[in-house]
Amino acid sequence: MAGLMLQGTGSDVGKSTLVAGLCRALANRGLSVRPFKPQNMSNNAAVAADGGEIGRAQALQAIAARVEPLTDMNPVLLKPQADRASQLIVHGRVRGILGSSDFREARRSLLPEVMESYRRLEAQCDLVVVEGAGSPAEINLRAGDIANMGFARAAEVPVALVGDIDRGGVIAAIVGTRAVLEPDDAAMIRGFLINKFRGDPALFGDGYAAIEKLTRWRGFGILPWLPAARRLPSEDAVVLDELRKAAGTRKVVACPILPRIANFDDLDPLKLEPDIEVAFVAPGVAIPAEASLIVLPGSKATIADMAALREFGWDIDILAHRRQGGAILGICGGYQMLGRRIADPLGIEGAPGAVAGLGLLDVETELTSRKALRPVCGTALGAAFSGYEMHMGVTSGPDAARPFVRLEGGADDGAVSADGHVIGTYCHGLLGSTDLPTALLARLGATCQREDHRAGVDAALDQIAAEVERNLDVDGLIALTSET
Repeated sequence: MAGLMLQGTGSDVGKSTLVAGLCRALANRGLSVRPFKPQNMSNNAAVAADGGEIGRAQALQAIAARVEPLTDMNPVLLKPQADRASQLIVHGRVRGILGSSDFREARRSLLPEVMESYRRLEAQCDLVVVEGAGSPAEINLRAGDIANMGFARAAEVPVALVGDIDRGGVIAAIVGTRAVLEPDDAAMIRGFLINKFRGDPALFGDGYAAIEKLTRWRGFGILPWLPAARRLPSEDAVVLDELRKAAGTRKVVACPILPRIANFDDLDPLKLEPDIEVAFVAPGVAIPAEASLIVLPGSKATIADMAALREFGWDIDILAHRRQGGAILGICGGYQMLGRRIADPLGIEGAPGAVAGLGLLDVETELTSRKALRPVCGTALGAAFSGYEMHMGVTSGPDAARPFVRLEGGADDGAVSADGHVIGTYCHGLLGSTDLPTALLARLGATCQREDHRAGVDAALDQIAAEVERNLDVDGLIALTSET
């Protein structure tokens, strides 16, 4: 029973993917392994097997470890819903709203709960692979830290530091991290590894040796750029592609990048379809007129994103698309936006009030304090699917009498316009099923290659694990856990 932590020289250096790859590599060796992230900040979340919500990356890492995702794998989750405020999720449940300054004080009290989760996981397995957040070099955030060195020292977990060579300056990033850390924190780092290398790693031999000399840390290897990582669900909106023009006869599926976009990995299965071009539309860019389908994604702050949608002029694009007979799919917050009205009488997202929606579905939404969190399965468009619900609010109205989804057990979900061109649903994960994308794409005049998205993710994890075994000293990383 031991732990190993991967921290990074910065955000987006590939920690999440590396933890997933290492979890799969260890599982393939026959070890019982669990992923863990003490504190995460993301609006992309998943429903855990025990009913709460955790970061999407930890759910993926659980799949990599071949275990069910549990709320203990991500005990503290922050979901930004305003520039300086986030919803606080502890052990999978909403605990309240925190301002940026409030969290610095609140996190001190959260360390015992983080440690409870970690100890429970540690007792279940051979090894816990821990992912840090951001970078330990952010020493201005060190006081009360629970995400990086604060956790590592409390749990006495050795750390390997990940540097991203693709962004440049990796020598300075690793050596600089060593320079700014206080001695007791630096002592927790037992080595480093280089990620996202393109080309012949022998060309970086002198740089690798320089890092070892200047930090007195050992290197655990150089991992190449991993094309298979593109097949994995993304956690952060920073990875979204901007608008791309469709090639040839491919059908365009357009998705506006709302400021509080959430669970946009719902669209990942469509990215694999040869007849489909998924275009994530950046603010300031019009939704392409040639789009066959517009998808309004989930949102952490529906009313604020409704205002942003109008500010960017996307409401005009969407209404024009509708007049021309185009198809529209709203998922979760996007479903709420398609209705006539969104009311927030309790001030769940901010000041109490109500705003007009797009009016494309004859339904209204009232935000409530109760959060629906559950796995679901059922049928839509005559095809079976499995997914999950994660939302606050109740939606009702005449168009809900034409539900999009029939859930197992007989309940209905969603709404469909009279002509069938506008669809809303609270169900995430619909497109990850094998048959439902086929039925949806047929409506657009596109064919579907019927690839099992979940099987594709699993295959990608095995490919990444193979690269981890081939290029990193996995035995050396495991050995670190016995040195504490």
